Amino acid sequence: MAISPTTETELTDAIAAERGDLADLLATLPAHAWDLPTLCVGWRVRDLVAHVTMPFRYGAVRFLAELARSRGNFDLMADRCARRDGAAAPSALLQALRDNVTNPWKPPGGGYRGALTHDVIHGLDVIVPLGIDRRVPEGRLRLVLDSITAPAARKHFGTDLSGIELRADDIEWSFGSGQPLLGGAQDLALVLSGRTLPPGRLSGEPAARFTGRAR
Repeated sequence: MAISPTTETELTDAIAAERGDLADLLATLPAHAWDLPTLCVGWRVRDLVAHVTMPFRYGAVRFLAELARSRGNFDLMADRCARRDGAAAPSALLQALRDNVTNPWKPPGGGYRGALTHDVIHGLDVIVPLGIDRRVPEGRLRLVLDSITAPAARKHFGTDLSGIELRADDIEWSFGSGQPLLGGAQDLALVLSGRTLPPGRLSGEPAARFTGRAR
């Protein structure tokens, strides 16, 4: 079993590696793919990359001004800024990611574990609908699974998993109890994060609740 990073240095190294991996993957996409949808409803690949890089591009003053414009609603602000900033050239968005692989940004209250989770989940938001076969290294993925199964994260995402056991079919990992919902560990991480997956990625009686039509 892969060992998850635990020290601050191990975590920052994992974050840098994940961002670098995502940048390398994005660099291989054909131009039209930047306009394809992600698992974040309403966001294209370009919008999502704009969101991922927003903490690097916005200083405190600009962030507070944008938040005030959205009347303190962070979700509204994030959506508006992602759609607006996503109009930038893919090369500029990609460069913003590459220039910040070692950026020390941490989400409020989330620490470096939260930063890694943010990057891993949003990377999956891109690759799953595009049908890209990329496996997040197990050590990173286990840390993300630990983070998003914590009570605060489950409350934030609000995914109803009552009576369901998430059971990975590619690594030794499970969570919850009840009817088994089976899938790859990274697909189950997306379930925990409130995403609707394309058909065929999950199995078990509850699978239909967490999958939708291919877009």
